[in-house]
Amino acid sequence: MITITEAAQTHFVKLLSNQKDGTNIRVFVVNPGTANAECGVSYCPPEAIESTDIVLPYSGFDALIDDMSKPFLTDAYIDFVTDKMGSQLTLKAPNAKIRAVADDAPLTERVDYVIQTEINPQLAGHGGNVVLTEITDDGIAILQFGGGCNGCSQVDFTLKEGIEKQLLELFPEELTAVKDATEHQAGEHSYY
Repeated sequence: MITITEAAQTHFVKLLSNQKDGTNIRVFVVNPGTANAECGVSYCPPEAIESTDIVLPYSGFDALIDDMSKPFLTDAYIDFVTDKMGSQLTLKAPNAKIRAVADDAPLTERVDYVIQTEINPQLAGHGGNVVLTEITDDGIAILQFGGGCNGCSQVDFTLKEGIEKQLLELFPEELTAVKDATEHQAGEHSYY
């Protein structure tokens, strides 16, 4: 569920040595499953442990996760990095904003998950996004571009060389093509 690197574990043990006996860490998601989702780590004293908490034992401490945060922390990764700029605890939770889907979920859910977690974060750098509108019976994913992608001069390249390649690679037996249903109109919002 969560990977806590050796460096992060050592860091937590050091921090917890200055806390009350029995204090552990809690990993959580605030506003899980929304665009405003944020992950965090905090101290968890013994009196704050809930009977429904998931307990992940580590050497020197336990990591506690509330039942609501669990599905949004799938594949979460916590590391403690030291470089020329100093030290920093990093927490990556790719499923915090959207719940991970099962491998056997319907194709539309699996494709939408990839769009929301992998494709849209890349497009967001240009103020754009894409939405899956349908998957046809012959395996064509129909997308609607929005934001800075609508009217962008590079939208065809993004569709064919980026999104389509990625989706066909991930779903080779299920998708045959990816098409754009957007009526592109260049404007001030467009990325050039």
